[in-house]
Amino acid sequence: MDLDAHYRKLEAMYLGAPMHEHYPGLAIEIADESCEISLPISDRYFHAANALHGSVYFKLLDDAAFFAVNSIVPDVFVLTTTFNLHLLRPVRKGKLTSRGRIKFKSRNLFIAEAELWNETNKKVAFGTGHFAKSQVALAPGIGYRV
Repeated sequence: MDLDAHYRKLEAMYLGAPMHEHYPGLAIEIADESCEISLPISDRYFHAANALHGSVYFKLLDDAAFFAVNSIVPDVFVLTTTFNLHLLRPVRKGKLTSRGRIKFKSRNLFIAEAELWNETNKKVAFGTGHFAKSQVALAPGIGYRV
């Protein structure tokens, strides 16, 4: 299998998901056992106290860890089975970058971690998740195409 083609297809699948119309400026780059996702912050993501809602931290961390895992699973979509999130500091502006990488892999279980950084290179959150293979084939019908 052409791994670069696999990474580009995963990136297209991610960016083509309908929910991402709510995240303008979202970008992703997948490599072997790693993934980097960035998002410019907008007040559209804020809770009532005018800082980034935890769901956005979770999304960026889980997605980066998830695609780090799917980078080495060429045939099926993986699933997050657990994810532990640690919020370190509030975010009110700028651009966030999440970097995910695999920490453990076996035939059916994967553990990956991700860190979330602000534009001044301060860590704002981190998380660790467990991932498993699903029965959903990576195919054009789910956006897995260039």
